[in-house]
Amino acid sequence: MAPADPRDVVTLVRWARRHRCPLVARGGGTSLDGESVPAPGAVVVDFSGWDRITEISVDGRWARVEPGVINTHLQAATHAHGLFFPPNPGSWQSCTIGGNVGTNASGPRSFRYGPTRRWVREVEAVLGTGESVRLGSRVEKRSVGPDLLQLFIGSEGTLGLATSITVRLEPEPRVRRGLIVPLPARPRLGRLVLRLAHARGTGLSAIEYLDRYSAGGLATDREAPWGEDAALLLLEVEADSPTEADRRIARVRAVLAAQAVGRGVREFADADRLWDLRGESSRVMDERLGHRIREDVAVPLRHVDEMLRQVQAIARREEVAVHTFAHLGEGSLHPNFVVDPASPTAERIRAATYAAALRWGGTISAEHGVGVVKRSYLEAEVGAVGVRLLHAVRAACDPDGVLNPGKLYPTRGAAPRSSRSPSGAAAGRAGRR
Repeated sequence: MAPADPRDVVTLVRWARRHRCPLVARGGGTSLDGESVPAPGAVVVDFSGWDRITEISVDGRWARVEPGVINTHLQAATHAHGLFFPPNPGSWQSCTIGGNVGTNASGPRSFRYGPTRRWVREVEAVLGTGESVRLGSRVEKRSVGPDLLQLFIGSEGTLGLATSITVRLEPEPRVRRGLIVPLPARPRLGRLVLRLAHARGTGLSAIEYLDRYSAGGLATDREAPWGEDAALLLLEVEADSPTEADRRIARVRAVLAAQAVGRGVREFADADRLWDLRGESSRVMDERLGHRIREDVAVPLRHVDEMLRQVQAIARREEVAVHTFAHLGEGSLHPNFVVDPASPTAERIRAATYAAALRWGGTISAEHGVGVVKRSYLEAEVGAVGVRLLHAVRAACDPDGVLNPGKLYPTRGAAPRSSRSPSGAAAGRAGRR
């Protein structure tokens, strides 16, 4: 079903309430935890054709878009005005702004700029009641009680269907340089990233990590000065001029040297070349690994090393390979376990990985969302009271539960999902990022 305008969306939601028919919003379909996988008998609400950028305010530094606008298309349109939308998920060439809002998506540059929720000013939506609502405001400051807009962001289409989104924009940095930094055999990543994150005057906007397996795709580059067994840091430095960029990179190199890191560094005059190579690494991983589960946990920076060791221990126990990359500047880790996503082994791995992240004071989802895969684990993070509040919010916005049922919210009183759950298999076949 492809509604033509917001009035169509209102009509569709009211029809769904009368007939108790589930509705699932879908844009780019790039979710990794089953957020956009339709429930049995559901009607898919196709927003991919809602792809207009309706207004760009250069003075106000915001853009008003329809939910089906592709992330890179918005970037191209704002570039003409010297502005950009900071969230840049790995799927930015196909994911939509509506999906970014629904999952609170992030990306490599979120070290400096944060996730999507920091960049959303206003959302117009149709709630599960069939009522239209405007959440947020275009002004910089606003104090009118609890922030309803923030409840909507990350709700995975379970509270309402967005029909218009206004996002904040940022001036583009004039210079963006990239660095690839080979790491020693056993680096102390937690200490290293803390030093980089807290160093002043570096202009760092991304601190990424690839273990030696994930870095294999980059080692195919003929100009690579590192060996195939090297784990890598990928850094981006922003500046207002080439001279300032030189000074900032010198500061970064000094921090690296103080931690006995930084030999064989390769520098890129244009950071986009670095991220092109990073994308090549992902392609190589897809070709080499095939079926796998792509996890998404985060821990405080001081516990990064412990979490990485635990990931390796889980892989050894289950006798599977694991390849890990990370948005290291935020402690956000993506272990890729090479296993059938629908298998009992995969479910044991998920449970152990989430438990380890929570034990170190982290989260079961840094940026992919909850969807189908993680909903039975949500209570372990937010607690029973938190789950009750989530259900209360949903009951107010979607009393009949017609919007994207079976996602995000744990079933009340239910035990953790069995390893043979069919929903886990469905999520494993969800769209790729």
